[in-house]
Amino acid sequence: MRRGLTAGALSLLTVAALGACGKDDGEDAPTGLAAATEAPVIADASTGVPVSIAPTASASPSASAAPAKKPVKESTLPRPGNPGGTASIPAAARPVDTSKPDRTVGKGTPASCTSAAVVKAVAAGGIITFDCGPAPVTITMTSTAKVVNAKTTVVIDGGDKVTLSGGGKRRILYLNTCDKAQGWTTSHCQDQDTPRLTVQNLAFTKGNSTGDDSDGTQGGGGAIFVRGGHLKVINSRFTGNRCDSTGPDLGGAAIRVLEQGGDTPVYVVGSTFTGGRCSNGSALSSIGVSWTVLNSYFTGNNAIGKGANPARPGTPGGGSGGAIYLDGDRFTLTLDGTLIEHNKAVEGGGAIFFVSNDRTGTLIIRNSRLRGNPSAGFQTDGLPGIFYLGTGNPKITNSKLS
Repeated sequence: MRRGLTAGALSLLTVAALGACGKDDGEDAPTGLAAATEAPVIADASTGVPVSIAPTASASPSASAAPAKKPVKESTLPRPGNPGGTASIPAAARPVDTSKPDRTVGKGTPASCTSAAVVKAVAAGGIITFDCGPAPVTITMTSTAKVVNAKTTVVIDGGDKVTLSGGGKRRILYLNTCDKAQGWTTSHCQDQDTPRLTVQNLAFTKGNSTGDDSDGTQGGGGAIFVRGGHLKVINSRFTGNRCDSTGPDLGGAAIRVLEQGGDTPVYVVGSTFTGGRCSNGSALSSIGVSWTVLNSYFTGNNAIGKGANPARPGTPGGGSGGAIYLDGDRFTLTLDGTLIEHNKAVEGGGAIFFVSNDRTGTLIIRNSRLRGNPSAGFQTDGLPGIFYLGTGNPKITNSKLS
């Protein structure tokens, strides 16, 4: 006579069936999630502060069913720039249309947005966007993303959700038309029209170029280094970036630029620079390059070198331009709708160090506010926070310096 199943056996069969269902669900998870070597980082939407999260392990067949997770709400990083800025934006400084990207970093999850994917996309060029899920993410770079000089256009659009981090160890983004490793495309690498690099709706944090002078360019550019081609920065945020702490003429904890094709300006629009530390120019730095800075905000950047430029005897040099350090011959700095406050310089120019060696350079300040930018060493009389040597006096309209 055939016996019926006991209550205990029936219970074991039920558990086994439930376990099998759990295994099927786990196989539907995004590929590579459990084996990811870089834990995704999601920024708190209200503060913009990155918060690490560990990858979720696959469910064990014997584990009990986990409670359903709440869906992650769509959110973005805090908007950068000076909210009170009213400068008009010329066509050349407007964002690039990225609605039809050439390539996309990520496959809809934070774990799919990796350093390797960013490096590969930048090298390939074209219009680059991100698909890392509905919430802000931080991608910690394990190597510097480098532009290949044969690529005429490189646009990186973070969609107001992506932060690229150097992890305090490395430069984040690099373009150098005179670097043979990235390919020489003309016989005049120091002055060529391409590549044209645009970064927009993106954040950069903890970039660090300290000691990185392998390209023979005197270092600098903790977050972004550019030589040649063209650079445009729109609606982007730079926080806590670093470059060498001493040296008379290096700088740019956030951005360092040495040449631009056709002597056109670097455009910086609606962007924020804070917490930079470098020998000079702890936000922006260049030699012989013009800049147009619109509706942007600079605060908490410190030029920490000692000895100025040229370096005084017995000193390593540096310490000028708490926020901005510009040197060279003929160039122009235009500030419009911009707020620069609470930056510091150990030597000259707590806000701006502007030296045109042949006195052909021009400083223009419109609809802007500079306040509380101490220069511990020297500044120009009547220009608080500024050391200026250029053609005539700076052209200042509808602005206040204090």
